[in-house]
Amino acid sequence: MLVTHLSQPASPAPEATTTDEPTPAPTSVPPLEAKDVLAAAERFPWAVAAPGTRHWPDGSDFLDVALSAVGDEERAGYIEHLEAFVEEDRDRLEELLRAYGPGSRLASHGRYALVGQPETLVILERMETAPFLLRGRWEEKLETVFLDDLEFAWGPRHRLSR
Repeated sequence: MLVTHLSQPASPAPEATTTDEPTPAPTSVPPLEAKDVLAAAERFPWAVAAPGTRHWPDGSDFLDVALSAVGDEERAGYIEHLEAFVEEDRDRLEELLRAYGPGSRLASHGRYALVGQPETLVILERMETAPFLLRGRWEEKLETVFLDDLEFAWGPRHRLSR
């Protein structure tokens, strides 16, 4: 076998590449713009409190943390996924807003400050879709009491708080 291998012609040399041609960039993940996600969440007025009654005029910290729990493979169709989540859980979201949102008896204690924020729709969707990743990212950046209270009010499939 060695003689046969040695008697075979040498393989052709690979073609030399020219440095004039740029190498194609790897396919990048499309950006998921917070403003676009927030605009999508605000299209569901029955799921969020009126702007004047919200606890935070700017909930961007909460939104940023929730969006950091959206995987690269989910980013391209995330807004459509969020819209489907909100439509599927409409009754549950309406009840959450009614029971825990601004103006409710329970909200008067200040424990459910996130309920009614448009950013909360993203948090709830992530709580259902990627609960462990959301909890990990949240613990790195924000006080967990807000997430714990929202988790209690929402009643997700997986309880992550202690």
